[in-house]
Amino acid sequence: MIERPYSTAVYRDAAHALATTGQRIYRQGWSPATSSNYSVRLNATHAAITRSGKDKALLQETDIMAVDMNGQAASDGKPSAETLLHTQLYRRHDAVGAVLHTHSHASTVLTMHWPANSITLEGYELLKALEGFTTHDSRLVIPVFDNTQDIAALADQVDAAMADGDISHAYLIRGHGLYTWASDLPTCYRQLEALETLLAIELDRRRLQGV
Repeated sequence: MIERPYSTAVYRDAAHALATTGQRIYRQGWSPATSSNYSVRLNATHAAITRSGKDKALLQETDIMAVDMNGQAASDGKPSAETLLHTQLYRRHDAVGAVLHTHSHASTVLTMHWPANSITLEGYELLKALEGFTTHDSRLVIPVFDNTQDIAALADQVDAAMADGDISHAYLIRGHGLYTWASDLPTCYRQLEALETLLAIELDRRRLQGV
């Protein structure tokens, strides 16, 4: 029997948590069909991540697999095409324990209709749901990267922006979706819910203002 480079018990817990959280995200309408990907750190060298092409409404523990921090499969299955965007975050910050990526209506419209390279959320009470934010009198600038099929190049762009201090809690890919991360999966989901809600509010406000 080949010994896995990560705890089987930790992997099983991660797979269960990701499947449950993925179904919850789908019910919110943020991950239609087979879009999106979610992951949890297993240890310093490996993460659990959703397999490619899985319907998020029906996500099961068997739809989760393990990868190393170079995005290579460490168990059966084909990892998401965007795995390198997850492993980049784990390599960049040891404190990152979970990453969630969604394809919501609000994030798609906002990033396609407005050409700015960032979206600013400011003065919202819900910002206090983000790790490290303690007051509504806060400002979060979310960078927007152009969409590309060259995921390795995009991961390098994100890493450079993080090294320059230009990204804290999340980033957007134009016409594609949101990436956010946190110390653990429950905190990451809370953060995702806050961000998706605020992006939807921002979209409505811009429509009302005729911006």
